[in-house]
Amino acid sequence: MTAATAAPGTPEVLIRTPAEIRRSRYLGFTYLFLAALVLLLFYRWSVDLGNFTFKLARPTDPSAPDLTLSAGRTTLIVGAVLAVLGGIQLSRGFGKATNIVLGVGLTLFIFAFLAWATAQSSLGQFSFVGMMNQTIVRSAPITLGALAGVMSERVAVINIAIEGQLLAGAFVAVVVASPLTQTDQALILGAPLGNWIGVGAAILTGMLLAWVLAVLAIRYVVDQIIVGVVITIFVGGMTAFLALRWLADNPQLNQAPIFKAIEIPLLTKIPFFGPVLFKHNIFVLGSFVFVALLTILLFRTRWGLRARAVGEHPAAADTLGVNVYRTRYLNVILGGAIAGFGGAFFTLGSVGRFDENMTNGRGFIGLAAMIFGRWHPIGAMAAGLVFGFADAMAQTLGILQTGVPSEFLGMAPFIATILVVAGLVGKARPPAADGQPYIKQ
Repeated sequence: MTAATAAPGTPEVLIRTPAEIRRSRYLGFTYLFLAALVLLLFYRWSVDLGNFTFKLARPTDPSAPDLTLSAGRTTLIVGAVLAVLGGIQLSRGFGKATNIVLGVGLTLFIFAFLAWATAQSSLGQFSFVGMMNQTIVRSAPITLGALAGVMSERVAVINIAIEGQLLAGAFVAVVVASPLTQTDQALILGAPLGNWIGVGAAILTGMLLAWVLAVLAIRYVVDQIIVGVVITIFVGGMTAFLALRWLADNPQLNQAPIFKAIEIPLLTKIPFFGPVLFKHNIFVLGSFVFVALLTILLFRTRWGLRARAVGEHPAAADTLGVNVYRTRYLNVILGGAIAGFGGAFFTLGSVGRFDENMTNGRGFIGLAAMIFGRWHPIGAMAAGLVFGFADAMAQTLGILQTGVPSEFLGMAPFIATILVVAGLVGKARPPAADGQPYIKQ
């Protein structure tokens, strides 16, 4: 959106491009479509169902109140609000607040859907705090994968191999940790030493795969997307083969204890937010740490300025004395380390064993989260939470027995991915040199 030059003392006139006008129109019709769904379906089905209850605390904390509302009134109000948002969007739009309003509208629609699903279930209630806790947990590997992509693409190297790095990290972590934890070991933060060694092995595995990507893409100037796809296919096939031929005959190599949740003193006592945010294992807490650390490093340090310069204009950065090749190698390998750490989540942080293709496309969803987050660590985490919420909501609806087939519920995070990549949240601009090899003149 551009601003037209106005005479002194007169208001600034905003001129929208044709693409912005089209997006505004599509969003307006989207709000109206959602309003029609809420009023014609959810309201119609829930008007006679009575109340629904969202549990806002764990059963061990009875002091927090529950949220009990009328399903019919809630869906009616939400439908009316969405219709108003659609009318405003079509008439004059929301300007710079478009994405914020879009988030509010989608949140209201989801709230109405959950109200109907809860009211029509035999339980009549569900644990909202539990679903939010699962949102945080399920967003962790997506966020870590997105951060790996941010590290690579900030220096203009496309990393399609994140899925393979996650899968390899999951496999190596459990294979290394399982035999080491068969004997009594000293506990470090409540986990045996073997688990920590397994995490270290997963990190090294991610770094090794990232090094292969970096060598082929940076030194030998092979197409970065092809290299990433090849690495992912290779890891998927190799781990599937080893799981079938090796781990199946040696179950003692595929059984490790998982990292327990760590309680942060005082913070876990905060009502609602305490158990949701501050009682998790090292992978979830580590994702928070990585987001904060990378935000500071990329945008508040000289190293981050040089890395971003390499991603925007490598020739200019080279002219100013920045070693473009070394910067790209370093960032890609560090991104691989983060992806390897995220891969260990699937085994040592979740189920304690490896299963074929257990990452289930989370690396690709992480790439979508990176785009949604506009190549920024905080944005990547926010996008990861969106996808994690879609995943957690699918699980919740399965518990509520809404009658929706489980296959459709499992599609929820991937539908969210398609909407993001399709540009529903607006166009995101990648680093200017993203995907372009650099050849020193």
